[in-house]
Amino acid sequence: MLRRLALNDKHFAEEYAGDAGPSRAHLDPRTLALVRMAALVAVGGAIPSYGAEADAAVSAGATAEEIVDVLIGIVPIVGLPSVVAAAPRLAMALGYDVNDALERASDP
Repeated sequence: MLRRLALNDKHFAEEYAGDAGPSRAHLDPRTLALVRMAALVAVGGAIPSYGAEADAAVSAGATAEEIVDVLIGIVPIVGLPSVVAAAPRLAMALGYDVNDALERASDP
């Protein structure tokens, strides 16, 4: 598969990309969901995508803590600004109200 990717084999996209692609991966669903979450952060994905990927990760057995660990783990690769930008989107996707937490933190 790596050779086919490197050569940009036109049939590769038909066989492995799109909806069928993840089912052909040799990763367990939980790991694949966490990898996809990392990729989403790396490319600066759209806000709705965070909800879909977070739901997929949780449905596959990942915890919120593991998802946050993914963010921390990719800081050296994608940079802190990318992770900081993704954090509120991911927090919303996991049902955490960042604004409410900030307001509570500022209360005396």
